[in-house]
Amino acid sequence: MTEKLRILPLGGLGEIGKNMTVFEYGDEIIIIDCGIMFPENDMLGIDYIIPDYSYLMERKDKIRAILYTHGHEDHVGAVKHLMQDINVPIYATPLTAGLLRVKLRNAQLLHQVELNEIQAGDVFEIGSFKIEPFHVAHSIPDCVGFGITTPVGLIVYTGDYKFDHTPVDGWPPDFAKLAEFSNRGVLCLMADSTNAEKEGWTPSETVITEAMDEVFAQAEGRVIVATFASLISRVQQVANAAYKHGRKLAVVGRSMRDNVKMAREMGYLDVPDDLIVEIEATHRMPPSKVAVMATGSQGEPTSVIGRMAFGRSRLLSALPGDTIVISAHTIPGNDETVDRIINRLFQQGANVLYENVARVHVSGHASREEMKLMINMVRPKYLIPIHGALRQLTQHAKLAYSIGMPEDNVLVIENGTPVEFDKQSAEVLKRLPGGYIYIDGPGDAGDVTRRVLRDRERLGDNGFFVAGVKVNGVTVVGAIDFISKGLLSLEDEVFDGAREAIEKVVRHHGRKDDSKLTHLLEESLTRYLHGETGKRPMVYVILK
Repeated sequence: MTEKLRILPLGGLGEIGKNMTVFEYGDEIIIIDCGIMFPENDMLGIDYIIPDYSYLMERKDKIRAILYTHGHEDHVGAVKHLMQDINVPIYATPLTAGLLRVKLRNAQLLHQVELNEIQAGDVFEIGSFKIEPFHVAHSIPDCVGFGITTPVGLIVYTGDYKFDHTPVDGWPPDFAKLAEFSNRGVLCLMADSTNAEKEGWTPSETVITEAMDEVFAQAEGRVIVATFASLISRVQQVANAAYKHGRKLAVVGRSMRDNVKMAREMGYLDVPDDLIVEIEATHRMPPSKVAVMATGSQGEPTSVIGRMAFGRSRLLSALPGDTIVISAHTIPGNDETVDRIINRLFQQGANVLYENVARVHVSGHASREEMKLMINMVRPKYLIPIHGALRQLTQHAKLAYSIGMPEDNVLVIENGTPVEFDKQSAEVLKRLPGGYIYIDGPGDAGDVTRRVLRDRERLGDNGFFVAGVKVNGVTVVGAIDFISKGLLSLEDEVFDGAREAIEKVVRHHGRKDDSKLTHLLEESLTRYLHGETGKRPMVYVILK
């Protein structure tokens, strides 16, 4: 029996973020990307989310390598978690490899990981897979897609891309390679869907160069630019503007400092040594001579901009006259947090520029006309829309229909849904079980469950109520210690009623089984408090 190629998305399909895709043929598996996703508003206390790769944990002996398209967090952010569990060779372009080294070094994993640098235009084999990275333009240098020749046919995986003829790094996309793939015959195109709802063409990164020049020319005080720590192209644009307008540049935020240092050492950032100063030095300089690059474009509370907005940063405070630029698109789910930070910065007298009021960010993703061009250049037999929420995947599919692709050949799938290919056909299989892996502080991946999140939500909505009860046989002995938090001030009558509810349960059941008695007391108090307050607090009973 001829083996089939199985493609299984574990992240990025049906959502924005935590991109990860598995390619499996026989006893061999390769992976593309392993990123993170920002938490949604109801995921209280969660720092970020990584793909559920339990499918891979059951097949560790089959995994040959992981390939990375580029260095953004939604593609590389989960590398330390994956490498702790599945230590396989990594293949990445030089800048992406540099960003990965920073992460692995900080996680004390670098010494044990085989990290192979590749270049766009290389051809190499990993088992049954022939890999051909090809250059694409995005909002970070050294970004590639992959042509993957398998025993059943050629798969073209775009990664994040746009057709930018004037990118910051001067390296436009490799149209010739896409055309060559087309001439060979492409079984399946897996293409970015992020901007499937946006008509036309995505503007070039040169738009930002012009916008930054205008911002620096008009700003009378400090210019503080917030963006992603991995957005090296934006750092270059800000550095160029600072140099042109006679300002010194400080970089704050550990991740951004690490990445800028690495990118300068590797030659991906052209920044004169005398342009860079420590943030402390800017405190002694005229505000009109200062520029700052910082983390916090998504409103992260622990980022530089997040701490600054609430007066909790020892390095940086918002001052009247500051121009603060949020140079990033707000990821869905972060809107409320970003809005709150922008409002706080305005309250402190800063002038805040963001995507809705100034062209201080352009997308790194193809819009609809570029997506049509990609399909027409590659001419695949099948299309799998990737990297997007379900509505974006669906709009990408409709776009493909509109330019002549048969509906049966466009496969809209979500995370956990395998597709199996032979040389002639594709079959969408039943979705596999799986979900989110929540990362909360330094804890191990998977420690936080949906039950923990429900408990946090309940605590936030209803508070908690604790009763310390001494029981002897069928009698409550002495006073009961009550503690309540998150509930409106309770009247004495409520505590009296709670004591009566406790005494009733103790008289009826007695102290024969502490675990059972505790459970019955907590149930009784929950019903009682709901009747009195309309709330369902978390109730805990401690037997003395």
